Amino acid sequence: MAKKKETIPSSLLTLTIGIAVAAFSVWYGQNNHLLPEQLSSQAPLVDDLFNIMLCIATALFLLVEGTIIYTLIRFRHRPGDETDGEYIEGNFSLEVFWTAIPTFIVIVLGIYGVQVYNQMGGFDTVGQVAHHHHQHQVQLASLPADESNPMLLAERPEYGVGATPVEGLTPPDLEVDVLGMQYAWIFTYPSLGITSGELHVPMGQDIKLNITAQDVLHAFWLPQFRLKQDAIPGQPTQLRFVATKSGHYPIVCAELCGAYHGGMRSEIVVHEPDEFVTWISENQVAQNPDLEQAVALRTDGDRLQDYTTQMGLDATTVQAALKQP
Repeated sequence: MAKKKETIPSSLLTLTIGIAVAAFSVWYGQNNHLLPEQLSSQAPLVDDLFNIMLCIATALFLLVEGTIIYTLIRFRHRPGDETDGEYIEGNFSLEVFWTAIPTFIVIVLGIYGVQVYNQMGGFDTVGQVAHHHHQHQVQLASLPADESNPMLLAERPEYGVGATPVEGLTPPDLEVDVLGMQYAWIFTYPSLGITSGELHVPMGQDIKLNITAQDVLHAFWLPQFRLKQDAIPGQPTQLRFVATKSGHYPIVCAELCGAYHGGMRSEIVVHEPDEFVTWISENQVAQNPDLEQAVALRTDGDRLQDYTTQMGLDATTVQAALKQP
């Protein structure tokens, strides 16, 4: 009597494959290195959500593609076999199973995504709306109901990633107005009297960007900061963040805005706090409307020392020249 061939129980084999797929998916989800460097306090929240989604996607990919490959090999057509395939009417339990699991996954990810958005300040109805209402309700009550009125426009609720309800009641450390136009970004510092083609911010401080567009829809995107917000004509939006590392990083328009959309790029420069103070002083002087005062300030100290030495001039000669009418 022939000895019956021993096989691995299907339940044990399925369990082993499931553990292997789960282990690899979790490892790859946490070690994928697909995203750029994290440069804001909000970035880890976005990356954690992305990694979880990647874990689930990797597991589904391995299971689906593995099943397809196994089926192609196991049930391939063999030479001489002209019989029909086995008739399968259907399996109601299996259909419920493969419908229920994706539904559960989508619901869980949706709830988690909303939680992340809220933690980043996406639902700051208490902070930004109540704060603006408290500050300007008297002025708005006396304004005519004209949609073109700039004060009414400025007091519309802002949308975007702002602050949590508690943080929204506290003013930011620095506020910058961002204007998108075809095809450039303009950054204005209202409290400093500076306008720039680059965004300069101090590291470790709470920054608020007030974003709008002059012509068409744009999208203000900071990849390393995991932040993106539409710039909408007539509708103010905002971004609020804290930069965690100094350096130069790209600003990209992520919304097709015209023929030269691909060239609508700028740069965010994150300074150490003391370097940012220096940048402010230099640019306030450079943009000073009093040219004589600006020249006098720019030539003060050691700024011209190297040049005067090469020209054979001393400090007394330079000061005398500056005092001449």
